[in-house]
Amino acid sequence: MSTEAKAAPRKRSKRLPLTYVIAIVPVAAALNIVGGYINGVLKLPIFLDMIGTMVTAVVLGPWWGALVGAITNIVSSFISGPIGLPFAVVNVAGALVWGYAHSMGWMRKNWSFFLVNILVATVCSIFAVPIYVFIFGGATGHFSDVMTAAFLAMGQNLIVSVFSSNILVSLADKIISGYVGLAIIEALPTNLTETTKLPKSEGLNKIIIPVVGVVVGAAIILIFLALQ
Repeated sequence: MSTEAKAAPRKRSKRLPLTYVIAIVPVAAALNIVGGYINGVLKLPIFLDMIGTMVTAVVLGPWWGALVGAITNIVSSFISGPIGLPFAVVNVAGALVWGYAHSMGWMRKNWSFFLVNILVATVCSIFAVPIYVFIFGGATGHFSDVMTAAFLAMGQNLIVSVFSSNILVSLADKIISGYVGLAIIEALPTNLTETTKLPKSEGLNKIIIPVVGVVVGAAIILIFLALQ
């Protein structure tokens, strides 16, 4: 048999079956909604409403993550009130950064994975601050409003005060969301995650790395609380 006649190995399709999409999107949105609801009840200085967004953006792609983000805020507005609805754009922006950063291979290493979460936090704050300031006058009833008031008392203007408080909250929230999302992705079936470009870890490192990331996020929260 000639080499031309030999069947060339077929490339494995990167397209996930629709059943996976149907399964992941609503579950991820529900995870966001539950996280946001728990955060609201406990009055935590974070948000916890983008873990499912991160997982979907990485596993399925940025625009599926954006869909999860939009669903999250739309549904949450019926549960907790309409305040969260304008912030759907923030959830979508975070999904696009996570998703495209992953597709470009920016999340392969531990250090770059950490930096991408910081980038997501920064982008989310850039989108969130105008909503806080121009739609809600700088306060929405979130725990971070106390920090905004403290910055205002220091003589900073409203925009700088809102950004200062929001970026602290966002850094903690997105680092925690990113590493909890990493742990969830590690636990998913391999046929869902075989094309992901994330830090490779074996054995206990699969647990240790996400835990360290969450601890870093929690440390930022403690700094935030110490400044109150």
